[in-house]
Amino acid sequence: MKKAIVSVSDKTNLIPFVSGLIGCGYEIISTGGTYKYLASAGIKVTAVEEITHFPEILDGRVKTLHPKIHGGILSIRDNPNHQIQVASQKIDYIDLVCVNLYPFKETILRSDVSEAEIIENIDIGGPALLRSSAKNFRDVTVICDSNDYDKVLQEIRQYEDTTLETKKTLAAKVFRHTASYDALIADYFMKQTNCEFPKQLTLTYELAQNLRYGENPHQKAALYKTVHKLPYSVINASQLHGKELSYNNIQDANAALQILREYDKVAVIALKHMNPCGIGLGRNLLEAYNKAYEADPVSIFGGIIATNAEVDRNTALEMSKTFLEIIIAPSFSSEALEVLQNKKNLRLLVVDMTDDIQRIKQSVSIVGGLLVQEDDSFTEEVYQCVTNRKPTDEELKQLLFAYKAVKHVKSNAIVLAKDNMTIGIGAGQMNRVGAAEIAVSQAGIKAVNAVMASDAFFPMRDTVDVAGKAGIKAIIQPGGSIKDQESIDACNEYGIAMIFTGVRHFKH
Repeated sequence: MKKAIVSVSDKTNLIPFVSGLIGCGYEIISTGGTYKYLASAGIKVTAVEEITHFPEILDGRVKTLHPKIHGGILSIRDNPNHQIQVASQKIDYIDLVCVNLYPFKETILRSDVSEAEIIENIDIGGPALLRSSAKNFRDVTVICDSNDYDKVLQEIRQYEDTTLETKKTLAAKVFRHTASYDALIADYFMKQTNCEFPKQLTLTYELAQNLRYGENPHQKAALYKTVHKLPYSVINASQLHGKELSYNNIQDANAALQILREYDKVAVIALKHMNPCGIGLGRNLLEAYNKAYEADPVSIFGGIIATNAEVDRNTALEMSKTFLEIIIAPSFSSEALEVLQNKKNLRLLVVDMTDDIQRIKQSVSIVGGLLVQEDDSFTEEVYQCVTNRKPTDEELKQLLFAYKAVKHVKSNAIVLAKDNMTIGIGAGQMNRVGAAEIAVSQAGIKAVNAVMASDAFFPMRDTVDVAGKAGIKAIIQPGGSIKDQESIDACNEYGIAMIFTGVRHFKH
């Protein structure tokens, strides 16, 4: 008689699966809670102690870690030496192992959980059973996912065993599963011990959805998510309306939300291709939206909007006048939804925007590796005025507004601002003066008496000359160039106030 070990935390569809195995001639061996669950359902089941002749000990921490179990799993059936050894030790072959693990993920996600509970939900015997079975996949069918029950039963009924292809596929799933499980545990202890950049970095993500394509139609793509739900995260958004998000939509939405985190007042971010095309602050949402729109009424077409305020009917009416891909907000009024849902393909996303002080790591894949860094969280940098003229209180307010924006613009980056709105943005240029010229050209006459923010220092005075000729009255930049004095002298010539922050904000 073939033997199967069944030991699961998640008992979804377990009874029909085990009944099917028994119907195919399998003896069921089980442990602890699973044994009681099956027995109470009237299913004939053998306790693991009857196989090992050794009781469960240490509050169930040691049950299946025994040669009678692992010998029966790991023995290679057509290896004569293995045959002699299992026979001499009276070990029976185990042909199928069905195990899912203690709910470590679910445990760490609970807000009221103790460290003792977390530790007890680190499974030891389960991963050992799974890995042993997966290693010997040619002789053992291993199952860690209840979604595979039907396929396994179907093949056993048809062929009296699962096919080698299925065995290998199930084994591969097991190794991914146990690797992910261990990665979660490693991540928990990394956080507990404040380990920032370990020698070996283990990351795990869960498939959220397969995407229609990537950046371009010829590229395949999928979206994966972390176990922990974070605020300002598009992946955890609730979609109220519109077609499925694309790869580019997700990238843009994430970029817009990270800019939005910078502002406490009512804010609207208009974004296109991961660069803001307009940012506006207002006393209410309609005012903020109008500022973001007016910042660049051309580029906003086909872009996305993110705001930290509930979308009301009046603002929805204004938004509906422009073709937008996505609108992101903490909520939408019912009246606003009536307006916006008339746009068939417009995606409406509700995102958790609760305060969050957690520093997160950013990672970018490169060929053969991964770059990892802390996120560029805005901090209260030390501001030093280096020019004869000091900025007015209003200019300082606009400088800080622009400086929060420029760190989210692709480098080299220049942002011009006035009246709590961006009026010109130069992004992703190979030289800084080029970015300044683009921003000034976009702003036009609005540049007069506006402020300028730069993500990095001025290597020479040419950017100041562009600003001065356009009528810019104040500049904020990190400083640190060997030619800083040239820029300071140029500002003094134009009567521009300039502040150094000492902190660079490159974005590649």
